[in-house]
Amino acid sequence: MPPVTRVVLAEDEVLLREGLIGLLTRFDFEVVAAVGSAPALLEAVDAYEPDLVVTDIRMPPQHRDDGLRAAVTARTRHPHLAVVVLSQHVQAEYAAALLDSGDRRRVGYLLKDRVADVAEFAATLRRVTGGGTAIDPDVVRHLLHRPRDPLATLSAREREVLVLLAEGHSNAAIAARLHVTEAAIGKHVGNILAKLDLPPSDDTNRRVLAVLTYLRTGPAR
Repeated sequence: MPPVTRVVLAEDEVLLREGLIGLLTRFDFEVVAAVGSAPALLEAVDAYEPDLVVTDIRMPPQHRDDGLRAAVTARTRHPHLAVVVLSQHVQAEYAAALLDSGDRRRVGYLLKDRVADVAEFAATLRRVTGGGTAIDPDVVRHLLHRPRDPLATLSAREREVLVLLAEGHSNAAIAARLHVTEAAIGKHVGNILAKLDLPPSDDTNRRVLAVLTYLRTGPAR
């Protein structure tokens, strides 16, 4: 017989949690712990060192992405841990965070409403535990059509200049702040405007558009 897959289950809705325990047991998984919060998930993973975590994304205490963040943290502590997260809605940024964790293997992101065939669900869990991935097709479509990060092509120095532009500094002030020439800043600003593919107009308006792009996208990373 193949070795039994040991599972930590995290789901805060009691009825759903009990249903999942029954389903997993029926398909010969061993549920070593079933918990209702993200902190309890981490404690259970550390205590039992399971093969697989199955968790809801939204968990106490904050009822946001606590379950996902706990799963990603667990994978940093236990690199060979397989994780399948269950979500009520397509949230591409959560799927991307999960896929970026660990070695990008042994991960699954499934929509709850799409888990209609329990045998297929069990097979998916086994595939993920065995080193595969399982991402809901709707999530894949969202990932493929995510808007390109307009700041991704900027160099570290260009991002720094853009941040200072957003704070309202002139080229001369930025040059003094960064201890470079004003001509160098002018070149950086020109590169920023070109890389952000801003429409031709007067330089003042293009600088405003560049700042708006920065503010919409978020702080430069």
